[in-house]
Amino acid sequence: MIVELPDTTTSAISRELVKVRQEGGAVALGRVLTLVIATSHGAEEEAILAANDASREHPMRVVVLSTSEGGKSERSRLDAQIRVGGDAGASEVVVLRAYGEAADHEEGLITGLLLADAPIVAWWPGEAPAKVSQSAVGRMAQLRITDAAVQKEPRAFLHELASNYEPGDTDFAWTRLTLWRAQLAAVLDQPPFEPVVAVEVAGAPDSPSTVLLAAWLQLQLRVPVNQSSVDPAGLGAGIFSVRLERASGVVELHRSQPEIVTLNQPGQPQHDLTLPRRSLRDCLTEELRRVEPDDLYGEVIRHGLSVPGEEPQ
Repeated sequence: MIVELPDTTTSAISRELVKVRQEGGAVALGRVLTLVIATSHGAEEEAILAANDASREHPMRVVVLSTSEGGKSERSRLDAQIRVGGDAGASEVVVLRAYGEAADHEEGLITGLLLADAPIVAWWPGEAPAKVSQSAVGRMAQLRITDAAVQKEPRAFLHELASNYEPGDTDFAWTRLTLWRAQLAAVLDQPPFEPVVAVEVAGAPDSPSTVLLAAWLQLQLRVPVNQSSVDPAGLGAGIFSVRLERASGVVELHRSQPEIVTLNQPGQPQHDLTLPRRSLRDCLTEELRRVEPDDLYGEVIRHGLSVPGEEPQ
């Protein structure tokens, strides 16, 4: 069910939420968090769809704050939309479209719609502020999610994140590495247990996940990590391969197909491993499993980023 509330106020939205629950039988019991999505007009639906899917594992209230690029030249007003039932997955979705000066009061628009005594997660699926923890939405949240991959300068944005990092900050460029990190850890947990002496990580020039993977390996293994953009499979995006040099030879993981990574190890047959690219829904669901600071990400983003080939800080 979708309820439209044009030219409204947050108090009117709150009253309508109560009415919808009373008349339609929808209840807020079991909601475990409030997800605040900060986005722009016309870019809401993909994020809402991902949140609806994630809500089946994490029942929540979703508050979408959508602002216009028209600035203060537009008449100040707030249009809202409430979605429940089949239009909202296992969540309640409140879409706030703010125009003109109304968009300058983000905290005031959101505060009255938060679930009481529940964690707040803020997510910027598009362009994010340079200092997310100091933004109006970020100050309210225990977890703040950005996505370096969709910024105008992804790699530069990573260094902005590093210089402004606060516990609770995280980024989907890191979340997309979970399967890669798990596979690399599994490989290194098998004999021969030799130290890695050099590493090369290849990925697209604009791939922040490639940068973070190199930073993580450099921090964990304490060896030089070279980054390149060699793309033998013609994939064009994301991480292409990881090469680990040891005394017995080279261990290589390379993406041979969009969903397949091939593992080559000295003296062993080649293995094809399923390692799919992670969707928005997958990344969001993973981050919502633990609404607390990711200490490893904090360590990597603050101390692992360095010029390729240099020792970590």
